[in-house]
Amino acid sequence: MTGAVDLSALKERAQAAPAGPPTANGVSAASAAVVEVTEANFEAEVLARSTQVPVVVELYAASMPASAVFSPALDSLAVAGNGSWVLARVNVDSDPRIAQAFGVQALPAVVAVAAGRPLADFDGDEPQLGQWIDAVLQATAGKLSGPPQSEAEGEQEEPEDPRFVAAETALSEGDLAGAEAAYQVILDAEPANVQALGAIRQVRFIARVQDLDPDAVARADAEPADVAAQLDAADMELYSQQPEAAFARLIETIRRTAGDDRNSARTRLLELFELFDPADPIVIAARRKLASALY
Repeated sequence: MTGAVDLSALKERAQAAPAGPPTANGVSAASAAVVEVTEANFEAEVLARSTQVPVVVELYAASMPASAVFSPALDSLAVAGNGSWVLARVNVDSDPRIAQAFGVQALPAVVAVAAGRPLADFDGDEPQLGQWIDAVLQATAGKLSGPPQSEAEGEQEEPEDPRFVAAETALSEGDLAGAEAAYQVILDAEPANVQALGAIRQVRFIARVQDLDPDAVARADAEPADVAAQLDAADMELYSQQPEAAFARLIETIRRTAGDDRNSARTRLLELFELFDPADPIVIAARRKLASALY
């Protein structure tokens, strides 16, 4: 079964059909070592792909389990091939015209396709599959364009911004003041730099918490009228991974205070909100409660 077989009719049908589905794990078929092929994606997964690497087409019938005898071995070989060739699996029960196009008379059938045309068919036992695929790869070496470069390979790593490197170095050394100053330099030049803005907020929060009394929460609970104590306790709760408790404490302080005390509690609450993604459900819920406390 050499290049005498004409697959152009399947190409024409594929152009009129909808695109094929992704593979079961959610990865596009174009990036998989093994793909399920139908008339809808035959052009992309067999004809077009075979201009890059050889495509080994396995034809089987779901109604005949024995016809998939080569499947486990082919799966393993395809994965081990690491993109040097692709296994295209065709269920002839649902796509009989693909089998007809290849002139298949009996199942199982395994055909190698290169440059859009059949190259060779496999006529042997399972242990010989690896040798046959090696022969196909040798026969097509240097004649196809090769695997497409992945997006990750095509991207060049951007050099690190020395300003952020300086800030992160200071932070790793425990120099919070130096880290804040470094991030401030970035913000002075780029006031809208989201990364620097988020980082400097975190640094300021950590610096503030480091000076707190470890018993800040207990002290605030014992003195509910002490607004400064409530602010410290909220910081400590947030630092202890209890954001709901921190937000609730400040909202309750806002609810029962007025004037400067209320403004102080509200300002601190908004500062804590800024440490989170605005779309965080915890923040959204707390903002609703804040509105209720204010109005």
